[in-house]
Amino acid sequence: MTFNGFDSNVFLAPMAGITDRPMRTILSECGGGNLIAEMAAVNAIQRKNPKSYQIANVKDEPYPVVVQLVGNDPQLFADAAKLVYELGVKSIDINMGCPVKKIVSNNSGSALMKDPLLASKIIENTVNATPLKVSVKFRKGWDMDHVNAVEFAQMCEESGASYIAVHGRTKSQGYSGEADWNIIGEVKAAVKIPVIGNGDITSEQVAEQRISQYGVDGVMIGRAILGNPWLLNRIHHYLRCGEILPYPSQQDIKNTLLKHLNLLVGYYGEKAGVAISRKHIGWYVKSFYEAKKFREQYTKLNTLKETTDLINEYFLRIEQ
Repeated sequence: MTFNGFDSNVFLAPMAGITDRPMRTILSECGGGNLIAEMAAVNAIQRKNPKSYQIANVKDEPYPVVVQLVGNDPQLFADAAKLVYELGVKSIDINMGCPVKKIVSNNSGSALMKDPLLASKIIENTVNATPLKVSVKFRKGWDMDHVNAVEFAQMCEESGASYIAVHGRTKSQGYSGEADWNIIGEVKAAVKIPVIGNGDITSEQVAEQRISQYGVDGVMIGRAILGNPWLLNRIHHYLRCGEILPYPSQQDIKNTLLKHLNLLVGYYGEKAGVAISRKHIGWYVKSFYEAKKFREQYTKLNTLKETTDLINEYFLRIEQ
């Protein structure tokens, strides 16, 4: 199923510190779905800050990548859009949904839902800066007293967004409670551009049910892929073919985990890569025997050889 120029209507949700190049490589090798990078600050990209520039530079990746921009200055958005266009991005997503205090206090992310005039100017400037399609990701509203997703969606459409992604929680909820898919359905009924639904998509069946019940054009998968990078393709395949793929074996998980570790070390260097791998390791083995003990041992290690040896020893032990 194609979607607005994409080969799939299943999207990875951008997650800071998670959907980096090593994770995208793993996801791409697992199969279908659209990949989105971590959010990158427009002011940092314009300054060519090494970290933000690295996030946005997807030119050498052999699969299409959407880059998400965050900030509050319309001109900087236009400048950043031109830069990321040169860096090989598939399309641009504008973050108007992040609830994190550091982002919101800078009048960025979900704070822009309280300032639709500024949000509109940001979208217009970004759309006009390049030939790329521009999407907007936002939330149900600021809090339960300020639910404005429908009106905000209409503004996004009028401002030139090609499609939108709606998270069914307010900024105040953060990631707690249940996502409100009724509001996502209301958004879909109110606009003509495609709508991606986001929130609590945990399986193939849930994804199909949400699309069927609420009429959305696609789904966005976030925290459910942590330790389960196969899920993006599983949902993509199920929506396309109606078939549940076999679950990965312990050997598959071990091999993927080792590949992820090596990619992190190759991308960030040994010290930083091993440190970053600790959270991923915990997600991969969270349901395994003596996972807590394994994680405690792993967090004390600092080299690629030590971590590789421990992973091999652990999987050998649980497979016996």
